Amino acid sequence: MPNLGPTELIIIAVILVLLFGAKKLPDAARSIGRSMRIFKSETAKLREDDETTVEKVDSPAQQQPAQPQPQQIHQGVVLTPEEQAKILAERERAQAGALKDKLS
Repeated sequence: MPNLGPTELIIIAVILVLLFGAKKLPDAARSIGRSMRIFKSETAKLREDDETTVEKVDSPAQQQPAQPQPQQIHQGVVLTPEEQAKILAERERAQAGALKDKLS
């Protein structure tokens, strides 16, 4: 591609002004700038997402323990697995009763 000198650039600028008009050129440049900013921020977000995904996959410390942990219902209250099973059974009975009432 040949080097563009100042005269060639002036000719190109005059042709652009004749084609698009003096009022539309600043708006077009502004919209191109906005589009470039949006594109740049989105690519940066994609890179961050990729990095966090790779970190999550690579870190073995984030694996869940094999033994179930006691569930906290309220702050400071810890339930044993037996208590959790009892609460779940009561909930299932209540749901079954509600379903039976709806069907009747």
